[in-house]
Amino acid sequence: MSKEKPSIPKGTRDFGPAVVVKRNYIFGVIKRTFEKYGYLPLETPAMEQLSVLTGKYGDEGDQLIFKVLNSGDFLSKTSAADIAQGSKHMVRKVSEKALRYDLTVPFARFVVMNRNEISFPFKRYQIQPVWRADRPQRGRYREFYQCDADVVGTNSLLCEAEIVQMIDEVLSTLGLTDFSIKINHRGILAGIAEAIGEKGREGELCVAIDKLDKIGKEGVRKELMERGIATAAIEKLEPLYDLSGSNQNKLTELTNLLGQTTEGSRGLSDLQEVWKYLEQLQSKALTTENPSGQPRLQLDATLARGLSYYTGCIFEVKVNNANMGSISGGGRYDNLTGMFGLPGVSGVGFSFGVDRVYDVLEELHLFPDSSQVGTKVLLVQFDKESEQHALPLLQQLRDAGVASELYPEPAKLKKQMSYADQKRIPFVVLIGSEEIASGKLKLRNMQSGEQQDFSPDDLVAYLAR
Repeated sequence: MSKEKPSIPKGTRDFGPAVVVKRNYIFGVIKRTFEKYGYLPLETPAMEQLSVLTGKYGDEGDQLIFKVLNSGDFLSKTSAADIAQGSKHMVRKVSEKALRYDLTVPFARFVVMNRNEISFPFKRYQIQPVWRADRPQRGRYREFYQCDADVVGTNSLLCEAEIVQMIDEVLSTLGLTDFSIKINHRGILAGIAEAIGEKGREGELCVAIDKLDKIGKEGVRKELMERGIATAAIEKLEPLYDLSGSNQNKLTELTNLLGQTTEGSRGLSDLQEVWKYLEQLQSKALTTENPSGQPRLQLDATLARGLSYYTGCIFEVKVNNANMGSISGGGRYDNLTGMFGLPGVSGVGFSFGVDRVYDVLEELHLFPDSSQVGTKVLLVQFDKESEQHALPLLQQLRDAGVASELYPEPAKLKKQMSYADQKRIPFVVLIGSEEIASGKLKLRNMQSGEQQDFSPDDLVAYLAR
């Protein structure tokens, strides 16, 4: 019988210790920041009822949901007539559960199911994997992590201001210095459509305008004409492409353009209030400039995302000196829980693309050495006597909070040093007959090659610092 060659499903990945340690470093920075702002951790099951997920992501999204076959003989309650009715009908017969597609719908389900137990406003963050039956390609996987933070049950724009603060703090803590937090408002997009005489067509306008960076003004003009937008209306969009100066200058220019529109006025008023909160919070996002001279927080009237669900402010974050698309985004929604029969619960949230953040830090060499180290010190042993002297020291080090290992068997020094190198262990302690006789242990710094002699107690104190 031939042995099967081991493999994993396409679109999934193994993560070795070196990668997991770095990812945990990112997660740690994000978690500490979220918790500082009052967000609490939440976890939901990997599986949800299929009925909870279907119909929430559109027809295309429904097709990308991984269905889980019912336990036992899943065909026992089906017939030839069921098969004849096609796959959509058949799925409901053989599958009642599915792997979660995102973290937003499970969060909405949790809020509705626990609305009598949780305190509103309810702040939660969630860092868990999701699954999508997508076609695997570079940067697109079937299993990947999402990292969401949302607050529901309040209309206060302080929440939007704090989201800007959290994004800025996380990315700054990770060592990034050239990034842009772009902000816009759904009302401004609606106001633009109204101001140019195409009220209600902001979706078509935004799909084209969103491509401005890729296809330029002429490309946008051409696409808008193909979508049936009047030439006169397209001409009225010209001032939007050239908004410049400070954020306040942009707000002033937009007020001149959109101040007479209902939705545009609402959007401008909301953004002014967000800016006021940030000024009172003395936000670094307002005052810290990128190398280009632009502040980190930038009003972008052409930013359009999530038009089917965002109703207020919208965010997108890009790292300017890395070859990567947006690494974060979000916005305000007015009816997250309405899909489960609890209407009128407003909220705002955003998410980090952890895989993209990881790739950016890797590209820019921003992972600190400390994020790549597990074990801090390796005790080298040469024989049974060496092991007996090493074991009490090993426990002393661990009691002092120092991540420590004893090489588990006598071996040549070269082999044990190679082990330390491969695991990027920064220190090695040599315990041979000479060290046992003198009572002084040799500590080798694996990076510099420098060696120092310590008594056991002094060694523990030095490594614990």
